[in-house]
Amino acid sequence: MERCRVTSKNKIFTFEEQRSKLILKNKDEVESVRIHVDGCEITEGQRCDYMLLAKGIEYYIELKGQDLEHAINQLKQTISILGSKNKQQQRICYIICTRSPMTSTQIQKYDYEFRKHYNSRLFIKSSPYTDTY
Repeated sequence: MERCRVTSKNKIFTFEEQRSKLILKNKDEVESVRIHVDGCEITEGQRCDYMLLAKGIEYYIELKGQDLEHAINQLKQTISILGSKNKQQQRICYIICTRSPMTSTQIQKYDYEFRKHYNSRLFIKSSPYTDTY
């Protein structure tokens, strides 16, 4: 498990798989824990690709081609396994895809569900995507 987690104060964390890429900029250079979830921290069942712990927030990252339904299920499963059991725990979920076949109403429905049930914001973005924390 130790090899699955790397703690650092890097300015930039890059998460990349196939053609999907997310860049998270650590503007205050705070200590952050990058977790390789898929095949490392969790080896069976549905799971997202990566997780990042920083500033008391759990970041869940799924890098996808186009199957957003599957990505949603992977995020939910990972939160149930690795997420804090504290209902107030703040989370941010990213699905980075090569293209989004989902309609905006479907995305709004999932966004509402993630806010209500997981105290999480949900970002579904095209690759590459950059955000700052």
